[in-house]
Amino acid sequence: MSDQSFPTFDLGVFEAAGDAEKRRLGTEVDGICRATGFLAIANHGVDTAVIDGIWAKTRAFFDRPADVKQRAKAPYPGYPYGYLGPGAEALAKSRNVDTPPDLKESFNGGPLAVPVGMTDPEALGFCYAATIWPEGPEGFVEAWKAYYRSMEDLAARIMRVFATALGLGEDFFDAYVDAPISALRALNYPEQRVAPQPGQLRAGAHTDYGSLTILLPQPGSKGLEIIAPDGRWTPVPAVEGAFIINIGDLMALWTNDRWVSTVHRVVNPPPEEGGMQRRQSLAFFHQPNWSAEIACLPSCMPASGEPKYAPVLSGPYLMGKFKSTVTPRAG
Repeated sequence: MSDQSFPTFDLGVFEAAGDAEKRRLGTEVDGICRATGFLAIANHGVDTAVIDGIWAKTRAFFDRPADVKQRAKAPYPGYPYGYLGPGAEALAKSRNVDTPPDLKESFNGGPLAVPVGMTDPEALGFCYAATIWPEGPEGFVEAWKAYYRSMEDLAARIMRVFATALGLGEDFFDAYVDAPISALRALNYPEQRVAPQPGQLRAGAHTDYGSLTILLPQPGSKGLEIIAPDGRWTPVPAVEGAFIINIGDLMALWTNDRWVSTVHRVVNPPPEEGGMQRRQSLAFFHQPNWSAEIACLPSCMPASGEPKYAPVLSGPYLMGKFKSTVTPRAG
């Protein structure tokens, strides 16, 4: 799949359009989300300086010695934020597939503030747990927070596109995502000096758990693949100047599977195509409010009146999914 064939949506054009044009553009997005659940978002309005800042600071962090990075590690398996070193996750386990640990390391951070009145102990102990900030590089925290805020804003704007695409009022999802429990993950797939184990990938096959994911892959990088409608693994290009968006499990539940939460993975391309080289990406996992009830949308209700899935609460659903991916460790 090339940049030219991969579906790209111009967010700026949508936001400047009148109601009729927005509905037409929404129909295009509906078709894409029914087919693959993956699209590129161009003309997104995110400040280039914010993007450049997070790239520079996360790369500098991953360049640090292993023992220095470990000082920001998650304090125990299942803790959502901080540094996760190589071998800490096997994402395919979320689909009950037993594989070797994924060939990656990551730094993870959660919401920047706790909503006023939030008292749920599970929410406070998980989604609103403290991010374990690294000691450096200088400016890392400021760059991280600036990018996180930009992604919160972009996700809310994309959710308005989605509402239009689903035949709902443009602000339908606003109340569900005004205090989202989103997470930002910086991923580093280190240079590989030895061949991987059988079945070992940079990120095993999985779906994402929330409403949508905003991915910023390293320019020119390869390895991200989705299962296309024909059932084949198909590469997803790093579209220049755009974010890659994919639908998560909760959006599939919300739409009664009208929209696809597409299985994807990060593979090791052949060495001659840079498969052994280092690769980085940034993934913002947008998740509705902790207590938001995710139930079949009115515009997606089947004729029988019986949707495929029972309603779930956003936060507890996320907790169960996340904990299933953690590689157990002794002690």
